[in-house]
Amino acid sequence: MTVPVQSSRRSSELDAAAAASAAPEGAALDEIGSLARETLGERVTEELRALLISGRLAPGEKLSLRRVAEALGVSMMPVREAVNRLVADKALEVLPGRAVRVPVLTLAQFRELTRVRLVVEGFAAEEATKIATPDQIAVIASHEDAFRQAASADPPDLAGAVAANRNLHFALYEAAGMPLLVETIERLWLKAGPILNLDMRAEARRLDRGSAVLMHAALVVALRERDTAAAREALAEDIQQAADHIEGTGRLAEG
Repeated sequence: MTVPVQSSRRSSELDAAAAASAAPEGAALDEIGSLARETLGERVTEELRALLISGRLAPGEKLSLRRVAEALGVSMMPVREAVNRLVADKALEVLPGRAVRVPVLTLAQFRELTRVRLVVEGFAAEEATKIATPDQIAVIASHEDAFRQAASADPPDLAGAVAANRNLHFALYEAAGMPLLVETIERLWLKAGPILNLDMRAEARRLDRGSAVLMHAALVVALRERDTAAAREALAEDIQQAADHIEGTGRLAEG
């Protein structure tokens, strides 16, 4: 009676061995490779998003995929994945001939973008004012101080002002405690960042006039006093004054 059992066990072992030998060679390594490629694609996407939001890529600027790959030390595949994601978000566009560039906003597109930002970012400011912790408010205030120092330097520290402005805004939005909201705002800044921050870098007058400095200071006061209406008003004024200045430069395409 023991023989059939041994035979059955032996048969099962042989079937398992056969199944293992039938598996494609290197299947496990291929799976690990897929995970690595996905991670690299996300990393490249985040790097390019940061460049767009910070205004280090200008409207109309063409992007060399090979240069991106060389700069980040990756192959072309994760770069193409990242570009495809950003094209889907309309943060980049593909031209005839497969060239990739930062979109150039028309006046109508910029005005629509500004209106949406006023609603979405204004809401985030209100929510943050309700629940921001003292530590979060202190961080926002530190970015406000960094912006003010950069703006008042002689000559103004334009790169420092751009970085502090971005840090202040997103520290505020993150204090709202709504990750989906922050993700939505990041998508808006992918489109707004290049024109907003390029303009700030090129136009020191935006800092000399002091409107952004005043609005940032008012925002911090509103946060400390838990005044949601004042916080929204300060943020809206900051966004609108910057938008009005950009429209006045004539850099936006008609349409």
